[in-house]
Amino acid sequence: MASSSHLRFRIATSLASACFFCASAWGAPATVTVENQTRPTACAEEDNVSMTLSARGITRFRVEALPPPYLADIKADVTAPDFSNCNFDGGAHPTDPSFPFKPRRVVFHDGKDWMVVGLTLPSFWRPHRVPVRVGKRTEDDIHLLQVYAKKAGAKPLEALVMYPADGYWRLKPLPLARFGDGVYGSSFLMGPVETDGRPVVNIASIDVSTQPLAFHVRFADGGRADVKVAEISEKRTALDVSLKPATRSDRPFAMLRSMYVAADNADMSAISWQASPTSALRTQDLPSVSRLEATMVRFGRTVPSRHNTSAPDIRFSRFEAETGRSAPKP
Repeated sequence: MASSSHLRFRIATSLASACFFCASAWGAPATVTVENQTRPTACAEEDNVSMTLSARGITRFRVEALPPPYLADIKADVTAPDFSNCNFDGGAHPTDPSFPFKPRRVVFHDGKDWMVVGLTLPSFWRPHRVPVRVGKRTEDDIHLLQVYAKKAGAKPLEALVMYPADGYWRLKPLPLARFGDGVYGSSFLMGPVETDGRPVVNIASIDVSTQPLAFHVRFADGGRADVKVAEISEKRTALDVSLKPATRSDRPFAMLRSMYVAADNADMSAISWQASPTSALRTQDLPSVSRLEATMVRFGRTVPSRHNTSAPDIRFSRFEAETGRSAPKP
């Protein structure tokens, strides 16, 4: 359990947002289909893992970054990159296009509890410009949105990054002191997943509110997502997601991206899930899973990895589906 000396906060919300997942006349617990589209690789710096989540009528769900179950047993992290079996050495991937930008850093918000920062990289693999608004400021060349948790007298700690131009998100809990700044592992997409050289979500605009902290995302296809930062702590970083319109069955509404070479050289090597809220938890190694139905699914590791050892597991849960209305057409 985290002591009071460690930074831990929950975003204050109104009664309505506290009941974000309360039962209602139009929402019902839902099951989603998870499919494994992983391809083999020997390169430990390449995202070869793709796990899609799809279902018809999904309107709400939660995503969490959780410490790996073995965290208490490791004393030091292994974070150095390993390009020994890769066809690139840390620069741009050889198959990626490259579009130049003027690099810069923008501090959108610097408050008592968190800081929101935007970064523009010297180059990016997509030319897309997505308007990002925080308060009265709007910029359209941001490649990374960063959220830092703050505590008086302590160094701000990054817990969330989001890439507006391709739709990727990464989360991590606040690290224990012995792990420094901590490390990210798996990333994920939320929204209408498409393929454009690699899986992406095309975004039209992002509006970030800071009280409470939330991302209001409009997709290029006209839909939207409200993403509330529900918790940032040593136990988890959690997002509560609301989608409009409800999802279609023929397109994933979320995708987990990660790296797997072997069980001890992976950012994700095992899948745990429940087929229903009352069913027993099942866990299988990544290679043995092809497709499953779940009301909760956790992508993680059961044994320490020599790659990003302390990187978090990512859990999707609390799926709700629309009922009592016309379902969206596939």
